[in-house]
Amino acid sequence: MVEVVAVGAAVVAGRVAVVGAVVADFAVVVVVVAAVVVGFGFADVVVPAAVVDGGAWVDFEEDPQPAASRAIRPRSAVTTGRCTAAQGTRVGTDGRLESRQVPTLRYVVADVFTDRPLAGNQLAVFTDGRDVDDATMQALARELNFSETVFVLPPGEGAHARIRIFTPTMELPFAGHPVLGSAFVLAAPLQLGEIRLETGSGVVPVVLEREGARISFGWMSQPIPRWEPFAAAEDLLSLLGVESSLPVELYHLGPTHVYVALGSEDEVAALDPDFGALARLTDAGVNCFAGSGTRWKTRMFAPVHGVPEDPATGSAAGPLAVHLARHGRIGFGEEIEISQGAEIGRPSTLYARAFGEGDRIDRVEVGGSAVVVARGEFRLP
Repeated sequence: MVEVVAVGAAVVAGRVAVVGAVVADFAVVVVVVAAVVVGFGFADVVVPAAVVDGGAWVDFEEDPQPAASRAIRPRSAVTTGRCTAAQGTRVGTDGRLESRQVPTLRYVVADVFTDRPLAGNQLAVFTDGRDVDDATMQALARELNFSETVFVLPPGEGAHARIRIFTPTMELPFAGHPVLGSAFVLAAPLQLGEIRLETGSGVVPVVLEREGARISFGWMSQPIPRWEPFAAAEDLLSLLGVESSLPVELYHLGPTHVYVALGSEDEVAALDPDFGALARLTDAGVNCFAGSGTRWKTRMFAPVHGVPEDPATGSAAGPLAVHLARHGRIGFGEEIEISQGAEIGRPSTLYARAFGEGDRIDRVEVGGSAVVVARGEFRLP
């Protein structure tokens, strides 16, 4: 199926053949003529109405004909203007089956900070969150139980879309892999070279690199973090049974992260923290890292957020580059490669660089790849 926005025009690209495009401010209007299925074999392109000014959802599916003669036709589902309502049945009070409309919430699953499926950090992106209330957003994030789940909404000024980010237990103002993953999901059909996503910590631009029509890499400009000594440093080191070769400091950029520098990558890999004790000690993400030069290994624990260990933490990668540069382990502007997630079977690779001098930070960038691996829907009565 192909989802498009119909207001006398449609927004789509990537897996569909298109004619004509008009770019005005942050809207891309493209006229659809035919659909061509490529890539993983998914027969749909999800394009959120939130990316376009105005518009109503229209649901289409491909005619089951040979590829050479495929046409696009409307589905039998009912369009509501905000989400698709599928036809369902229930047993009435008289024992007869009654038809009813069931709101359908569609999502895309991407593996982030990896270039291959079934690795990296999982992310669910609900591409139209306009009719989803806060409690349902949190319940859906808990149901999926990924590190984070995203809901796409209409943007404010200066952004293509607004995203809300939920862990299984709470909403976050900002997180790295949800921003990067959302950029891959939303910018692919729009054929954007840069997408600006509004978060609770401000608008985050993501510059995208392509191999042909496929997005292969993205660099996000993160909020500049603030930092301070971590007040419970001694208790944390005692709980982990380690010593830190750098000051144990707490960084704020929406979420908070504390950093502990260990002596070797083997020491990082051997960590086996008491998650209950860690959750009682701090609500910050605890990042334990080691390495040298441009290659570093890290593990991040955030049990209070419902994430005992995170496969890849984009919001921690930027502050790690800042931390290393401030303490002379790398140069400002130097790009580092960060490995994470191997211990939980989700190997991930992140890239980060911090620009500035001394304690003045001018810009922080975090990059990586992502792949779309699944699409699904919830039908909630």
